[in-house]
Amino acid sequence: MEKKQTNFIREIIDTDIENNKNDGRVHTRFPPEPNGYLHIGHAKAICLNFGIAADYNGLYNLRFDDTNPCKEEVEYVESIKQDVKWLGFDWGEREYYASDYFEKLYEYAVELIKRGKAYVDDLTAEQIRSYRGTLTRPGKNSPFRERGVEENLALFSRMRNGEFKDGERVLRAKINMASPNLNMRDPVIYRIMHAAHHKTKDKWCIYPMYDFAHGLCDSIEGITHSICTLEFENHRPLYDWFLEQLDVYRPRQIEFARLNLSYTVMSKRKLLELVEGGNVFGWDDPRMPTLSGLRRRGYTPDSIRKFCERIGVAKYNSTIDISILEQSIREELNKTTMRTMAVLRPLKVIIDNYPEDKEEEFEAVNNPEDESMGTRKVPFSRELYIEYDDFREVPPKKFYRLSPGKEVRLRYAYFITCTKVVKDEKTGDILELHCTYDPATRGGDAPDGRKVKATLHWVCAKRAKRAQVRLYEHLFTRENPVGNDEEEKDFKDFLNPASLKTIHDCCIEPALINANPFERFQFERLGYFCVDGKDTKKGRPVFNRIVSLRDSWAKIEQTQKNRGLNKKNKNCFS
Repeated sequence: MEKKQTNFIREIIDTDIENNKNDGRVHTRFPPEPNGYLHIGHAKAICLNFGIAADYNGLYNLRFDDTNPCKEEVEYVESIKQDVKWLGFDWGEREYYASDYFEKLYEYAVELIKRGKAYVDDLTAEQIRSYRGTLTRPGKNSPFRERGVEENLALFSRMRNGEFKDGERVLRAKINMASPNLNMRDPVIYRIMHAAHHKTKDKWCIYPMYDFAHGLCDSIEGITHSICTLEFENHRPLYDWFLEQLDVYRPRQIEFARLNLSYTVMSKRKLLELVEGGNVFGWDDPRMPTLSGLRRRGYTPDSIRKFCERIGVAKYNSTIDISILEQSIREELNKTTMRTMAVLRPLKVIIDNYPEDKEEEFEAVNNPEDESMGTRKVPFSRELYIEYDDFREVPPKKFYRLSPGKEVRLRYAYFITCTKVVKDEKTGDILELHCTYDPATRGGDAPDGRKVKATLHWVCAKRAKRAQVRLYEHLFTRENPVGNDEEEKDFKDFLNPASLKTIHDCCIEPALINANPFERFQFERLGYFCVDGKDTKKGRPVFNRIVSLRDSWAKIEQTQKNRGLNKKNKNCFS
């Protein structure tokens, strides 16, 4: 059996198989709570759980932890299933819900009461917190802790029957209020919630807590390795305690470091806050780290799976630089996308010595990495558009693009030289450039061997089509928006006001006007772009920039910034 690179989780599984534990079975699960959309951190968990099961010829379940009806919605359930399938994983018939086991979980709770391991508590939530103690001070027993079994059974039955108000009573496990692990200090395992559930409707008014349902659902489903993120490490003794007290099949919980990504937040609660606060345009906003947002932006399932494989599985939390994610999609698109030319901020160029009625076509390579993608024809005429930032009337040092008297190459076409600049008399803005071309340089080479230092992309003005382009930057200005616990600032204080820039009249090659949603292209010198699958309309495409190119222009720009040379020339570099 061929397996991928090893890690500490696979080593544990290998040892279990060698010892014939669980009869050599491997059965994992992915247990999302349907209270929000999945994000890139969940992708790591999905790839790990589903990938391990597949590599060991095992089974994997998709199980929704739907134990809190106040925060859960069918919309989230459907989005989670769509995202998991989009990533390339199929759970077959093994779709489960914690709510499938509500009756069984209730019976388990009754059994704990009968064994003297659980009791109904009348303390309020605030009182329970007060009685719980701290890390340095042990908790104290509830005055209701020593209720008799029969009284507890009767009260718990009345809780189920809806005789009490929300928060009036809870069922708690009877463990140890002096335990150094706060999770073991008589945790609540059932609470009263008169709320309709997306699956069970109004059948229940008491709901199990996650810590109670988690391990028991794993046990019911025969999960062998319950793989969780590191924050559940302190919950593992509680996971094991419930299984031990009830004498049921016992899976093994293993924790790994969750994914933390720079310049973003990875908390569903915080992401929901951004959505509800109108800071983004929904869960699928391309700036969001959600899988639906990444999909809409143009990321591919393969790039995300490779990213997850590249960062590996660790035992300790750390932050992964977002550039690693960006590089994963950049590597894929470099090999698979068609090159095209587009001009974001058009500046008209008129070639004075080119015949006014002449029009020709040049052959352009679709992808130099893949000859099978062939070539295409791009139209050329007397009037063109180039990038506004590709011209400077007074060029700074090391600016090799177009300026008065300077010669540059037009991609696939001719050498041109700028001879005249036309400006708006009132504002001084540049309106158009007049140039001459050298007919002998057709195709981009000079027969006399002279060289130019810049090659510019362009679009034929006569044939150009218009499109909207959205340029995205990091959602936050700070690498760690959450900061330290001691900081008083809200994470939203670090939202990047320049995270979205919309260009309404970008000029594109004519063939791009009929691009289909989610088609991806490389706009030469500008980056990789994807046709937006939500806002694109026929004949009016909207392009999302997936990621920029890493080229010499970016390096030059950074050098200029470092030296402070571009303060007087803010628009020198695109």
